[in-house]
Amino acid sequence: MMIGFMAVFILAYMAGSINFPIILFWLMGKQDPRSHFSKNPGATNVRRQAGLFWASVVLALDVARAAGIAWAASFFCQPGAIPWIGLGLITGNLFPCFHGFKGGKGVANYLGFSLFFIPWIGLVSGAAWGVVYAIFRIPFVSSFVMTAILAAGMLVHFHWNFMAAAGTCATLILIYFSHRSNIMGWLRS
Repeated sequence: MMIGFMAVFILAYMAGSINFPIILFWLMGKQDPRSHFSKNPGATNVRRQAGLFWASVVLALDVARAAGIAWAASFFCQPGAIPWIGLGLITGNLFPCFHGFKGGKGVANYLGFSLFFIPWIGLVSGAAWGVVYAIFRIPFVSSFVMTAILAAGMLVHFHWNFMAAAGTCATLILIYFSHRSNIMGWLRS
């Protein structure tokens, strides 16, 4: 089973390293999305640069890819190891080997990964994202709430298994750490 885990972990990292906004902007003849606004190649920054339609496309692609990786993890890995595959996916998204190790922040990927195991969590976390954004108008704060809900759902789904909980917490910490520039900018304002 360790060989299966390692193969899926590497697959998850490689899949996460494919950044759809960077590729999409290149195909559209636009500048790299990392060159404007938040400099993050994620759905929120795509919305700012290319509109809601393209942001929705990017979100759908990220979620679908992550669900595919979750499926592979459920097929080839023990339950306690599955959240660690999510960590591999998020690591690839943050530090993509195909895009100079400068990528996104992993929120959409974590959403898709979690949705595979807990479909209803998408509605709850999405609604929470919307409510928090309506109140604070700060996307990263909304993302923090969303990812916390997703992580809580994963902990419950995997029955607080120690290994699964450790992988879930490591993923949540990595996503929060990826937002450090947002936090620092917000604190300075």
